[in-house]
Amino acid sequence: MRIVVVTGHYGSGKTEFSINYCIKMKGAYEKAALIDLDIANPYFRSRERQALLAQKGIAVYSNTFGRDITADLPAIAAAVRAPLEDKNTLAVVDAGGDESGARILNQFGKYFRGEALVLLVVNGNRPETKTPEGVAVHMDSIREETGLSIGGLVNNTHLLDETSIPDILKGHELCANVSKIFGIPVLWNCCREDLCAAFEKEAAPWAHKPPVFPLTLYMRATWMAAVRT
Repeated sequence: MRIVVVTGHYGSGKTEFSINYCIKMKGAYEKAALIDLDIANPYFRSRERQALLAQKGIAVYSNTFGRDITADLPAIAAAVRAPLEDKNTLAVVDAGGDESGARILNQFGKYFRGEALVLLVVNGNRPETKTPEGVAVHMDSIREETGLSIGGLVNNTHLLDETSIPDILKGHELCANVSKIFGIPVLWNCCREDLCAAFEKEAAPWAHKPPVFPLTLYMRATWMAAVRT
């Protein structure tokens, strides 16, 4: 799909995934754009990496105040429609983390319904999404607010730099159970780049497993490293 909407609960890593996805997939289209619609209580903001993404040939669209990239203002630039309408542009939408954030998608609903792949990034270490029931509640809230159904699950179970292979395996089992219940495919298991080889080895016995999606940590704040030193 040319338009990809990335949703997920707070702490799921959806912004990190959105940036990585846009960088990895942009070669399939003439142009690529990251649309930051996470303006309702955001924690990490993909628009904070605007300079980095520009270097990689990716345009960033966010709030009306282009220079004020850290302002959490409910004002979306009209220019957001440009990449959504351009058939030659990969448009990756970083959506809000709960029903309030998802509600912002309704402004652009005509671009998403039937024409977009809606992904749910799942972190099985978050209290709200550590069970299939919790994931289901989150999916239901998105559907009720937007009318959009989740088209694919992305396992991104992590604890930042303390993430272990068992964490990722646990997340895979969680997403596999959700997939079995609701018939939604698990598309990727996300791994930090330094964990990919070990994860592949541990996951080798699985008869059916989604591919690994290597993640570069672009959004990890420097203060988080300082806390642990």
